[in-house]
Amino acid sequence: MANIEVSPDELALSGGSEFLPKGWELVCGLEVHTELKTKTKLFCGCENVFGAQANTNVCPTCLGLPGSLPVLNERALEIAAMIGLALSAKVQASIFHRKNYFYPDMPKDFQISQYDIPLNADGYLVLPSGKRIGIERAHVEEDTGKITHLGGTSGRIHGAERALIDYNRSGVPLVEIVSRPDIASPEEAREYVSELRSTLVAIGASDGKMEEGSLRVDANVSVRPVGEVPFRTRCEIKNLNSLRSLVRAITFEARRQVDAYLAGEKVTQQTRHWDENVGRTVALRNKEEAEDYRYFPEPDLVPLRPSEEWIEGLRSQLGELPSERRARLVAGLGLSATNDQVETAISVDLYPFVKSALDAGVDPKIAVARCANELASLTPLDPGFEVSWFVEILRMETEGGVSATQAKSMLSEVAKSLISPKDAQEKLGISQLSEDQLTGTVQEVIQQNPAEWGRFINGESQLQGFFVGKIMKVTSGKADGKAVVRILRNLAERG
Repeated sequence: MANIEVSPDELALSGGSEFLPKGWELVCGLEVHTELKTKTKLFCGCENVFGAQANTNVCPTCLGLPGSLPVLNERALEIAAMIGLALSAKVQASIFHRKNYFYPDMPKDFQISQYDIPLNADGYLVLPSGKRIGIERAHVEEDTGKITHLGGTSGRIHGAERALIDYNRSGVPLVEIVSRPDIASPEEAREYVSELRSTLVAIGASDGKMEEGSLRVDANVSVRPVGEVPFRTRCEIKNLNSLRSLVRAITFEARRQVDAYLAGEKVTQQTRHWDENVGRTVALRNKEEAEDYRYFPEPDLVPLRPSEEWIEGLRSQLGELPSERRARLVAGLGLSATNDQVETAISVDLYPFVKSALDAGVDPKIAVARCANELASLTPLDPGFEVSWFVEILRMETEGGVSATQAKSMLSEVAKSLISPKDAQEKLGISQLSEDQLTGTVQEVIQQNPAEWGRFINGESQLQGFFVGKIMKVTSGKADGKAVVRILRNLAERG
């Protein structure tokens, strides 16, 4: 097969099938594994925490010792069902299965998972771009242990001299969210995982930390000529743990497959590994099929039969999803599409502040701007920083009590010193100019710039910014910008 030359810049390309040779298209589905935010593991009472000393959060059940029996974590099941509801899936009766395989990361040589009857089925996720990605299933299973291969250059088993196994992660509750093959570009894959991650974090299901492995992605990649209906052979890229790796891996693998077809070669169904260091996928093994795992019903767990009352109770706990937050802010700002400020403001840490400001009648543009710029730069915020303080400062700015510059200074001081806005205003010596004082200052600036004033009153409206800037400089930022504009317009009408 011919060598594939892909530059770093090319790897960043996305959108439609532009990254592939003309006449070819990508067909991609993603499997997103998210660990659930529970205090304990799925089938035992061991702590579910990241970063503990290796093999300290284990018990006979985690280690698969003879005679140990699983006991289902009720909270994990609730969170899993909430994920299904957030993805507009059907939460249904289901059962657990044993997925048999022999590998050191699962000491009992099988994983308790769900097979043909998952808890959540047939959902979808609408992306910020408007595209709808189908969700085939979101099933519950236990996570495996973590293996660290030592002595090689790739960190993989091939070439390693020895391996360390940490079973702390073994048995951690996990939901695997399987999309339909609706993803048509690497950038669309990034958008899907970003929106899914935001949704999981918003409902409290996961912390979404890809760098810690609590959210991992497998990508199923195939290509076909544009217009061809049947799917061609797919390859699965395992354990992608960053959005950058996701985009680069899908881009490379799709091009690799097209290159093979153009060379008259066959694409073999494989599980592949993305090597970030060299920027390519490498074969691990031929892809397993379901029959290879010898699924059979888990004999030590009863079937799950969720009632409608239980499901509706969980639905009421979802709160506003990122899509709903985004729609609210976009409508309030009068936008036809999202922007970076909106995406920052809907994050789980910042949205409570902007939502409270909107509920209090604050100008949406001010609320989003202060949240996405000033508050975002101060994160992580001290838990003692009160939402009401943020709202009070923004109301003062909206009503002209302080200028935009003064509001920003007060926010910084309140977040740093954890004092009330009034105390911060006094500490910083912030006072607003009276109407008469401000009018006098505006007239002085006009007198100092007669040529510009003449052009302004004759219709060169862009000079408004020139005068506002001059006045803000003279007043050291104490003037209220809205009041300055009003005075300028009133004086211009008089000539």
